[in-house]
Amino acid sequence: MYVECYDESGSEVYDMILRHILQEVQIGRAINDVQIYVDPREPVFIIVVKYEKAAPPVVLEDFAEYKYDPEANEGFIKIKDENYLPELLKKLWELEGRNKIHQPSRFEVVIDDPQTKLEGLVVHNPEEDLKKKIYDALFRIIPEGFRVVEHYSEGNILALTCSDEYIKEEYLEKTREIIQKIKEKKSYDLDTESPQK
Repeated sequence: MYVECYDESGSEVYDMILRHILQEVQIGRAINDVQIYVDPREPVFIIVVKYEKAAPPVVLEDFAEYKYDPEANEGFIKIKDENYLPELLKKLWELEGRNKIHQPSRFEVVIDDPQTKLEGLVVHNPEEDLKKKIYDALFRIIPEGFRVVEHYSEGNILALTCSDEYIKEEYLEKTREIIQKIKEKKSYDLDTESPQK
């Protein structure tokens, strides 16, 4: 983690805020690197996060068996692992409607007149959950009043370039520079100059 700011005490404060929020949102272990560039004189705030790859998505077949009975026009799901049942039900309600989903027991789900192909249905996506938590943390870290936000996402890197008025091209260039350094796993260069007006 590195915070670049012309004001050393400001840098220390943002480092403390960053650590506190990552702990609060419980994603500290999932974060590989965080680089923050802040200059309230411009005003610009840039934060780039590189996070660990999450587990692969959980699909229906990972924890259940699905069969379709054409005579009854019903789909039957036999649950082998209940851990994902609440997420499965929520997904089925969204796809088929709550009135078509029945649960005769905690290990069975019946779908009346299924209209959706359920084979390969993603029920739980750990990477999406992690990204939501990271964005939650990022928006808590952004200074108040910096409401103009340019977003960048590539692989396991997320970046936000923020200002209070508009995003200048030199801010975006600085963001790209930080992203490149994180990709190359270089420590951030302390001598990098602030983008000028």
